[in-house]
Amino acid sequence: MYRRQKLRPRAFKNLPLPPGPKGLPLIGNLGDIPSSFEWLTYHRWCKEFDTDILHLSVAGTSFIILDTSEVTMDLFDKRSAIYSGKPRMPMVNELMGFDWNFSLMDYGMPTHHRRLMHQSFNNVAARQFRPYSLRSVRRLLRKILDAPDSDIMTALRRMAGETIMEITYGINSPSASEKYIDAAEEALGEMLQAGVPGAYMVDSWPFLKFIPEWVPGAAFQRKARECRKLTKKVLEAPFAEVMKQMAKGITSPCFTTMSLEKINQDLVADNICTEINIKSVAGTMYSAGTDTVICLSLISNCVLGLLSNPAALKEAQDQLDSVVKPGHLPDFEDEDSLPFITAIIKEGLRWNSIIPSVIHMLKSDDEYRGLYIPGGSIVIANTWAMLHNEEYYPDPFSFNPGRFIKDGKLDKAVRDPGHAIWGFGRRICPGRHMAFDQAWVAVASLIAVFDINKPVDASGNTIEPRYEYTAGLISKPKPFKASLTPRSKNTENLIRASNSHE
Repeated sequence: MYRRQKLRPRAFKNLPLPPGPKGLPLIGNLGDIPSSFEWLTYHRWCKEFDTDILHLSVAGTSFIILDTSEVTMDLFDKRSAIYSGKPRMPMVNELMGFDWNFSLMDYGMPTHHRRLMHQSFNNVAARQFRPYSLRSVRRLLRKILDAPDSDIMTALRRMAGETIMEITYGINSPSASEKYIDAAEEALGEMLQAGVPGAYMVDSWPFLKFIPEWVPGAAFQRKARECRKLTKKVLEAPFAEVMKQMAKGITSPCFTTMSLEKINQDLVADNICTEINIKSVAGTMYSAGTDTVICLSLISNCVLGLLSNPAALKEAQDQLDSVVKPGHLPDFEDEDSLPFITAIIKEGLRWNSIIPSVIHMLKSDDEYRGLYIPGGSIVIANTWAMLHNEEYYPDPFSFNPGRFIKDGKLDKAVRDPGHAIWGFGRRICPGRHMAFDQAWVAVASLIAVFDINKPVDASGNTIEPRYEYTAGLISKPKPFKASLTPRSKNTENLIRASNSHE
């Protein structure tokens, strides 16, 4: 995963490294980095050393921690030509088989995947998929209505999976997509854990990947072998289903079919629309979209946050009631007139940072603020710290959508959490517009038709939610209970009517 630094060039000979905790010989700070929620420790170290750029040494490789938006933008945005790399990651890419996932590829590798993704999901193109998001949200409302005591996070997870399956592969049957969703969730869960720097020794010493799995201490080989079967299924199975349906002439418009249809058009001259590229981009979308910011993490954050702030829920419902036409559910046409819903989404992004850290690799030696940053360093932007900076977000641990509102409108003076959540520079998330769209219409619809309250037990006592979150590259709320009940008989009828055509 990590590239050993060479001897320091003469030009940087007298420059100090950024401050950081002293490590041990050979392994450096390897034993100091926690196995989970490492962004909290990174932030604490930055406070202790009074710095917003921290240096760690891990088995001979430099780790650079960026703790503020200012330093991150200086390096990841303004110097993106050398700060856009990705580490090698032997466990994830070479052993677990995620080498086709373009989000994990080093910068400078063929850029066809990202270009192909951008063509279909830029700010304008992504709007063609809005009907898919609306359809899945309507199904979600009906599921909650029919099973009010069911696990809301499971319902959200299914909605996310169904949406991405339809957008990516045109598979619009919930029952047909379920088997693919389960495989993607399992594979993605393994990848998110393995992708944390320091999670596996093979990332520090890549030669360990050649050790047979029967050797004591090589349990990672067995885990990788099992995961490799899942990753192959994620890549191949749904794509094969689309090809089969295309041969029968019964496919629905989706990213895969629309891209395959371009193979005989002018884009083929650019080598963008090839079957292997389309398959890889589709697999990346499918594996990432089933359980990340698109649905589960962001919408769960918003629901959990509203449980802690009933006044925000009431304000959102009042605004929806005044804007949305009677007998209708919220639609994308209402977005400009519903700034408080947008503020809830922004606060959901910020409150529990869905992507608490962003990992890049520095290509060549650099100097910043008189400090030496070695080429080959793993550079980690601590987005959790940025989004909990009291200078920009007072009382940062409270869920307060109102912080983004001024005089009834979105306050552009407040820093948008998207500056950190969606990534930086040349590696900004190409699917961010689609993700925001789906989250917005889902949250608006849930608030419009349901009262969202803390549940009560058999004795009538309120069950307080546990504000606990998962660790890893993606952080989402752990399962919690919420009571979602129709606001009125009219809203109940509205939900049923919206699903009558399905």
